[in-house]
Parts: sequence; C-alpha cells; structure tokens
Amino acid sequence: MSKIAEFKALEAQIAEHQKRLEALQGDEGLKQEIEFESKLRKLLGEYNYSLRDVISLLDPSAGKGRQAVAEKPARRERSLKRYKNPNTGEVVETRGGNHKVLKAWKQEHGAEAVEGWLQ
Repeated sequence: MSKIAEFKALEAQIAEHQKRLEALQGDEGLKQEIEFESKLRKLLGEYNYSLRDVISLLDPSAGKGRQAVAEKPARRERSLKRYKNPNTGEVVETRGGNHKVLKAWKQEHGAEAVEGWLQ
C-alpha cells in the first residue's frame, strides 16, 4: 500500500472514530455511568475500601469460582527417607531418589542392598 493510500485510510478511520466519539459524548446513559463511577470511587476512597472488598461483601462466593480454577491442587509432600551406610556410618536424608551420594551407593553396592539401609 502506498503512503498516500495509507494516509487516506487513516484519515477515514479518524473521521469515523470522531463521529462515534461525538455520539457517545451526547449519550445520557454514558453520562450516568460516568457519574456513578466517580461517586462510587469517591465513596470507596472515603471508607478505604477496594472494589474487591465490595464484591466479597456483596457476593462472598464470587471470588471462589475463579480461585478454584486458577489454583492447582497441592501435591502431597514426599516423606523424608534416612539411609545409613553400615560400612561407613554415613547418613543420607532425602525426599527423592535423585541424591548424589545415594546414587553412588546404589552403583557401588546395588539398589536392593541400599534400600535395606533405609531406617
């Protein structure tokens, strides 16, 4: 598209938006909504309340539906396992099987033997 065509298209859009803006400025419904919003915000400031506070007062269950969807169910925490090497007396505490020392023990002594060291 040439620059002059782009310029003319933007001018046409501006003119259309200007007409819509003028129509909205004369709309009584919009004036009432603006007046209501300004009075509501002034009242909220006067009582030091937020919109969320008002919503929770008027409808306590309104926020729960969105939170339930947003929050994932908590995973169960893994239990702490203690392994004690009977040869060295060294103790390893871990919640998973990805422990460096534990892996070395399993490599050296075998997984079944190391599982037997579980306290």
